[in-house]
Amino acid sequence: MRLPWLISTQILVMSCCTGCALGEGSGEVVSQRLRLESCWDGPYDMLPDFFAGVPYRDSFQIRIQRGGDQAEMSDGLAIMVDDVNQIRAQLGLPIAVGLSPEVTPPGVPLTPDPNPPQVHMALYLHNTCREHVSTLHAIRGVITFEHLFNGDPNETNAGERLSSAAFDVTVADPRKQPAGGGPIPEQYLSRVTGWFQFYFERGQPGQPFP
Repeated sequence: MRLPWLISTQILVMSCCTGCALGEGSGEVVSQRLRLESCWDGPYDMLPDFFAGVPYRDSFQIRIQRGGDQAEMSDGLAIMVDDVNQIRAQLGLPIAVGLSPEVTPPGVPLTPDPNPPQVHMALYLHNTCREHVSTLHAIRGVITFEHLFNGDPNETNAGERLSSAAFDVTVADPRKQPAGGGPIPEQYLSRVTGWFQFYFERGQPGQPFP
């Protein structure tokens, strides 16, 4: 799938990255109806203006956020790519998004998955919903990467530092899953869509230990 906002990517890679600053990028995170118990029930538009990533071994954690404050004080979207090389081999293809095995509510049995998702997302509204539990996890959906940073924090090639993707996921609080397993009831589900593009830049606050 060729994303319309990436038509001129090759030109951008050549011309705009020499002046990139940490946190710069573009994108959106929206929902026509976001449901977060005791806090939010309606349209939501994050209006993100901070984009960063943390490479660690084979993984890459992407942070899309409104403002550059700590995640604990902000609204943002965290995207975890488990294996960068595996996803880079599938650029342009829709990749399944889902819960990691560690995100399982108490009382719900762990079910082995022979083909677990390699990308995970968590939408956090720590600024909007300060008085409540405010993290929703993607339980299903897809993300299509057109570019993905190669994971080398010392990379000098602009094209290898670019990450860009579009996503369409369903988010929920995993604790709403019935005891013993089964699907989360529809009234707790929200559809979140969006896209992003940014160049990896090394330094704080993009990485806690640059």
